[in-house]
Amino acid sequence: MKAKKLAAMVLSAFMAMSMMACGGAADTGTTGDTAGGEASEAPEAMKGSVEGELTVSIWDENQRPGLQKIIDEWSAQSGVKATIQVVGWDDYWTLLEAGASGGELPDVFWMHSNQAQKYMENDMLMDLTDKIASSDKIDMSNYYEGIVNLYQSNGKQYAVPKDIDTIALWYNKTIFDEMGVAYPDDTWTWDDFADAAKKLTNDDHWGYAIAPSNNQDSFYNAVYSMGGEIISEDKKSSGYDKPETQKAIQLFVDMVQDGSCPDLNTISESGADVLFESGKVAMVTQGSWMVAAFKDNEYTAENCDVAVLPKDAKTGKRVSIYNGLGWAASANTKNPDAAWSLIEWFGSKEMQEKQAELGVTMSAYEGCSDLWVNCTDKFDLNGHMKMLDADLVFRPYSKYTTTWEDMQTEKLKEAWTGDKDVKTVCQEICDSMNKTLSEE
Repeated sequence: MKAKKLAAMVLSAFMAMSMMACGGAADTGTTGDTAGGEASEAPEAMKGSVEGELTVSIWDENQRPGLQKIIDEWSAQSGVKATIQVVGWDDYWTLLEAGASGGELPDVFWMHSNQAQKYMENDMLMDLTDKIASSDKIDMSNYYEGIVNLYQSNGKQYAVPKDIDTIALWYNKTIFDEMGVAYPDDTWTWDDFADAAKKLTNDDHWGYAIAPSNNQDSFYNAVYSMGGEIISEDKKSSGYDKPETQKAIQLFVDMVQDGSCPDLNTISESGADVLFESGKVAMVTQGSWMVAAFKDNEYTAENCDVAVLPKDAKTGKRVSIYNGLGWAASANTKNPDAAWSLIEWFGSKEMQEKQAELGVTMSAYEGCSDLWVNCTDKFDLNGHMKMLDADLVFRPYSKYTTTWEDMQTEKLKEAWTGDKDVKTVCQEICDSMNKTLSEE
């Protein structure tokens, strides 16, 4: 019955839905492999600059207004015009790959953990090491270590950290009140969470929504909270054969099977965020990058708020998987000095504070996100801020992240539908993932 009511209610929410700033819930599309084949002409929107101008490419429309204000301040001082071009997540990497093949990348652009290793190792990014060393604005010790390390290869630095994200538990106060369930707080365990999801489910709404592709923003957090892992620290082996990892996956599969979550067909047609924005689910776990979209959505702004993630009853750990984008430049930009100047400007403490204050995102510069918590009065963003003090685990990645993550998503669908049991699916993911990792 719930599924039949969805179409009309989710349409407006779908139109406003933000692309995943960290890619946790989005298909990552192309692997970005530039080896072999004929060089592709880069589409006009992704071409490099002419002298005195810069192209800046990102994938999140919600961040454009704030970032353009920061750029405009830089342009007023430098005399160089820079224009932001927004390309949706899937198309972004397709176009970036085409630009790399044709030697025409944008001047300055976002880099992500899914793709960074390939771009760095294939000399497609400007080496910023010496520029950082001589800068009076950039000191890499001021940024979160995991994000700094992500954009290093062979002792060189190829991007300046842009932001950090945390995952928190977003909830619909109206549905909680209607169903007589107390709001989530820091005493909640994952068992409490699953129990609440059952109580919040009826013919009109589900308790929680998750898709097999929701990794960073959903099940990865429970995996590490329960003592499991997705990939080993040395990035040589999968953690899907660990009982703790399988226990976390089982938690969410059970919720799908008992009806607390939408089935695979429903969640494939309308993502977790769309369902939340249309009042069809009581809870989602989501990243801080979604604040702008939820703030601008009339329903969520009126009815929803945010709390910390649950902890594991056994380990006592409350884990947020975190990630961070990096500002990178093309190795072949026609205006390298201006490209570096803009990246340096973005990474400075003053502009990291401005980014937070404008509500663009949390800041990669440690201590600057305190301003972000007050960027809106619609929600209590301390739910996200408190996760900075939890057990932070950097988003699992390797050289070919997209290869094993795409496989992981496809395999998990078989557990979601009940076609295979969780242990079997996890072992299949483990075997396939280990093969990919051995080839890195």
